[in-house]
Amino acid sequence: MPVLISNLQEKVPVDHDLEHQLTRVVAQALADHDIPENAEVSVVLVDDEYITFLNGQYRGIDGPTDVLSFAMLEGPAMPGDEDEPMLGDVVISLETARRQAVEYDHSFTREVAYLTVHGVLHLLGYDHETPPDKQKMRTQEETILTRAGLPAPSTGTTPSGAGC
Repeated sequence: MPVLISNLQEKVPVDHDLEHQLTRVVAQALADHDIPENAEVSVVLVDDEYITFLNGQYRGIDGPTDVLSFAMLEGPAMPGDEDEPMLGDVVISLETARRQAVEYDHSFTREVAYLTVHGVLHLLGYDHETPPDKQKMRTQEETILTRAGLPAPSTGTTPSGAGC
């Protein structure tokens, strides 16, 4: 299962341990949803300036957000997709993730992992527009994080919702 991690920012340090953890949570999310092991997900790490541009371009919102997902499986299949299907891109602002980690009183790694899982679930068709859908998505997020070795901290709070 290829997980492509691209760090397009220089404001927040990214180490091998964080990249390894992100690969683990993506693998867990896909395994929990019976997605073939050869499926590909791209995780793009950016700063607030870059995600503000994307947020304006694709959502018409002028300001940063924490995570955006761009699914690739929404249209007709492209030739060659059957060999290594590309699920899509998850774009995360590390500056926003760093602020939210402090706000929610948990580690930066857990926050970035949470945002990664949240984005992957969007790629898989999850949404949080209604209270039942939001609860279903939150349950999946916490289950995946726990299975990947990142249970919710006992003193921290669960995020009220990613910006998407």
